[in-house]
Amino acid sequence: MIDWLITFLEWFGVVTAFLALTTILMMMTVVVSRIRRKFPTLPTIPKKKQAKEERRTEYMSKEAREGVTFNDIFMFMIAVPLVLLWVGFAGFVIHTGLNNSQVLENIEAYTTLIAILGGPALLIIKDALDVWKQEQAEKTAFYKVKAQAVIDYNDTELKQAQQIESKQQDQEHKMESKK
Repeated sequence: MIDWLITFLEWFGVVTAFLALTTILMMMTVVVSRIRRKFPTLPTIPKKKQAKEERRTEYMSKEAREGVTFNDIFMFMIAVPLVLLWVGFAGFVIHTGLNNSQVLENIEAYTTLIAILGGPALLIIKDALDVWKQEQAEKTAFYKVKAQAVIDYNDTELKQAQQIESKQQDQEHKMESKK
């Protein structure tokens, strides 16, 4: 039983270290790209020419781009591994509890550990869901405003076309009455 737990924790440590290394490499890439934007005279590696033509895409302005913040780093370095550890350990306890009666004898210790990990993990999950809800509300509000703008534009265009047609008819009547 203990051997399985130690093996699980070793593997989890390896996976967490790999994720941390990947996150650090991504952050270093962002830092290097920002430095290159500030100092464009630095030497760069020449890019290979692509055979097919690239599609034209529009890019956001530098002010509109979002950078890596402390909260992003916090989420990837602390919050994500904590939630994964909590879920993984709870699943491990359930799995081994079904197969090993010794785990059921020490269930209080396991549930205490799950509760200790679960408190912060649940807060992190709740905050992540709140942020997601806020983003969805912002998207909904944006699309409502955009739809209203399209409706207003079409209405204005229709009124303008009617005014132009009315003026043309008035002009034609004036021209006919002069003859």
